[in-house]
Amino acid sequence: MEVDKVVHLPRLSRVAVCGGTHGNELSGVYLVRELLKVEKKVKEKEEEEAEPVSVLMVLSNPRATQQCRRYVDTDLNRCFTHATLNGPISDMVPYEVIRSRELNAMLGPKGSPEAVDLVCDLHNTTADMGLCLIAYSDCDWICMHIFRHLQRQMPDIPMRYIHFDVSNKESYSLDSVGKHGFAMEIGPQPHGVVRSNIYTAMKFGVQHMLDWVHFFNSGTIFEGGFVDVFTMVRHIDYPRDSETQNITAAIHPQLQDRDFCLLHPGDPLFQTFSGETLRYKGNTPLYPFFINECAYYEKGIALSLARKRRVMIPAIRVQTEQEQQANQQGFASEEE
Repeated sequence: MEVDKVVHLPRLSRVAVCGGTHGNELSGVYLVRELLKVEKKVKEKEEEEAEPVSVLMVLSNPRATQQCRRYVDTDLNRCFTHATLNGPISDMVPYEVIRSRELNAMLGPKGSPEAVDLVCDLHNTTADMGLCLIAYSDCDWICMHIFRHLQRQMPDIPMRYIHFDVSNKESYSLDSVGKHGFAMEIGPQPHGVVRSNIYTAMKFGVQHMLDWVHFFNSGTIFEGGFVDVFTMVRHIDYPRDSETQNITAAIHPQLQDRDFCLLHPGDPLFQTFSGETLRYKGNTPLYPFFINECAYYEKGIALSLARKRRVMIPAIRVQTEQEQQANQQGFASEEE
């Protein structure tokens, strides 16, 4: 790929900012509530612009948010696969499955031309991960340029781009409903708690993201470059008792709070409750993240491991009206 070659992409007319997908991750909950308060002022400002961006603020899981719980019946952020969105509905269906279909109707349908252009879903983690963008693509130039913009605008915040290599059909989270999408994950913050510094980092992250969208739509050319991408390789569970399935160890003190620090074969991984050190038995060094995430105990995940590589991204700018019309005509011809 030629970094200097400019790729022309469709403008981003509709953007969704979602909070409370997990009802006890409070930075996103309070930020969306705050943005909803000022939404009228934002709309008045948009009306003054020649080509306004429609920004939709969404409280994704209102029942769980009201109860300050991760979810009511099942994890909403695992309910956006093609199978779940299109499966049969019965009287016994979990609330979050019903809610995922409502959100898909509001923001999608997933995979369709009618879907919103960009979904930014706000999350907190108890792990010491700084600010991460988590996406299903390592070649979505919109998401990756937004990430580079945030890096430049927020140099004091540790920032990483995490890639989950999952197909669109199997992608399971809310951000997968948009044409482009990512989760903005910020920590450490205990669930059920809001910390001012974490909330502020999320607030600035969202504002810089929306600023970038305005710059892009106004015709700014963004230069190509490189992004370090952490592609998830596998999860590691806690050691467990073979009969009770209770965990028998905790994250080792030398690994705790060292997200994205390279883990080498033989490094301490767990410390058993009897005091024994269990070491990493992998063949190659990998980068740990979501270390000791509170919400993942029930999922059998003590930490995730990623491989890092540098990805070249091209320069981009918005398509002209003529280019966009030509693309739409070509899409219509393909459908026929």
